[in-house]
Amino acid sequence: MLKSMTGYGRAEFEDEELYVSATVKTLNAKHADVNLHLPSAFTAQEIAWRQLAITHLERGKIVLTINYESKRAATPSMQINRALFKAHYTMLQSLAEEVGAPATALFQLALQTPEVITKADNNITFAGYTQVIERVIQEALQQCDQTRRKEGAMLAQNIATYLQHIKQGLASVEKLDANRIEAIREKLAAKLALLKGTYPVDENRLEQELIYYTERLDITEEKVRLSCHLAYFEAVMSSDQAVGKKLSFIAQEIGREINTIGSKSNDADIQKHVVLMKDELEKIKEQLQNIL
Repeated sequence: MLKSMTGYGRAEFEDEELYVSATVKTLNAKHADVNLHLPSAFTAQEIAWRQLAITHLERGKIVLTINYESKRAATPSMQINRALFKAHYTMLQSLAEEVGAPATALFQLALQTPEVITKADNNITFAGYTQVIERVIQEALQQCDQTRRKEGAMLAQNIATYLQHIKQGLASVEKLDANRIEAIREKLAAKLALLKGTYPVDENRLEQELIYYTERLDITEEKVRLSCHLAYFEAVMSSDQAVGKKLSFIAQEIGREINTIGSKSNDADIQKHVVLMKDELEKIKEQLQNIL
């Protein structure tokens, strides 16, 4: 089953202490390109969660956004060393009295003393929720994968239709090619018959040249290879693996055979079907750009 690289998933969790949501958006890209937007408290988990996204979604531009809200009572984001503050303030106050200086700025000076104010370690607030958040992320990734499968199924239907049109074009070429070589030989023979009375002709050499010329126009091998490529394309489409790149390679081979048929056939009616087959192949290639 084909998967699209375009998808969306969202999951939430909430209890009396926590609300967390994870949103995943994906677009087509040649490789895995993961952008994470998460609270700074979980920076240590960035590599692990980035790998988690790649494991679930494999390839594409992946944007993973995590929102976190703690319902616990708010705590100051700083800590004050009261004993150190009081010691500095007392010392500064004593100095001010000794020299008769004003004491209006002593509070601010004591507060700015190194190590009086330190940043509080609030990571403990988040420590117990890492596994919960990871489960929410996994659920969002799974939902995104499901939307990729649904869109991939629709893309597969379109591609199958285009592929059928190419097969119909090949069948038409088969019918037109059945008597093409013989018709070309007869046309050449008629033209040469007009020249035989005027110019001497080496019959053996003429036959060799006719064989060489008609072999250059023969498209039997190209038709067989094109049929094989189309069958292989259909077989790969039914795989459960990520086959977007492989299908693109096969599409290139299909295009090569169609172009060769067009250049070698030297037939206006066959050329019309070649143009139609090339048009359907371009539609397939356009769809394949979004296939995982």
